[in-house]
Amino acid sequence: MLRHIVCLTFDFDTQSGFIARGMTTPTPLSRGEFGAMASGRILTFLKERGIKTTWFTPGFTIESWPKESAAVAEGGHEIGHHSWAHIPNANQSREEEEADLVRANENIRKLTGHPARGYRSPSWDLSPHTVDLLIKHGFLYDSSLMGADYIPYRARRGDKVELGKPYGFGEETGLIEMPISWSLDDHPHFEFIRTPQTVAPGLQPARAVMQSWHDEFTYMEKTVDWGVLTYTMHPYVIGRGYRMLALEDLVTKLAADGAVFMTMEQAAEEAKARLFK
Repeated sequence: MLRHIVCLTFDFDTQSGFIARGMTTPTPLSRGEFGAMASGRILTFLKERGIKTTWFTPGFTIESWPKESAAVAEGGHEIGHHSWAHIPNANQSREEEEADLVRANENIRKLTGHPARGYRSPSWDLSPHTVDLLIKHGFLYDSSLMGADYIPYRARRGDKVELGKPYGFGEETGLIEMPISWSLDDHPHFEFIRTPQTVAPGLQPARAVMQSWHDEFTYMEKTVDWGVLTYTMHPYVIGRGYRMLALEDLVTKLAADGAVFMTMEQAAEEAKARLFK
């Protein structure tokens, strides 16, 4: 049976990503604050279209913006785990990473009544311990890796990497990997961050980006009978008015093309049934 799933996902970082990068002056922080404001217009649009989505929400956002975070949950959207402070996993010890994982999960439990089933790492940068910790704490899926495009796969642990030697593939686990791509993330296209360490240009035309995103769905339909396409957005990025208009048009086109909109948890459950049958 032909079935092409689309997951609209939102990384609800607000100010956390800027703080984690040491960008704590008023202007960068205000960019994150814009995301809290824009979350309302995104939720209104999703309600109008009857679409349920996944919001990867740091514990920082849940505690700093409780009303806005509650509105997401009350709208029937999945709350995914996105750390507490948006510190990349690879920059933490195992103990620090697990403490961060537990702390943020408690925020999600208080907000929704249950811990998160899905995880997305800050900056999409896992540590050697992340998969083990996600399995230990009962997660269904991760959405941080890029080893495929439309077909979820089983995350591995224990890969061996040594310069001058062949790649050592580790053990496949029961954790479902829901692959992502920087090309399907709004941030590289539309925003830029300047720090002493990095310059990342963006600010591409919104409709041109949405056309490429639609082309990705068209190619999925052309090449696989069943697949999942994940778009990653940030409320402080996609929430600008002209970008919202372009997103609305994209969703209209996807719906007309037969896209099945799901939360990532729903799509991961379907993927799990296929991977373990």
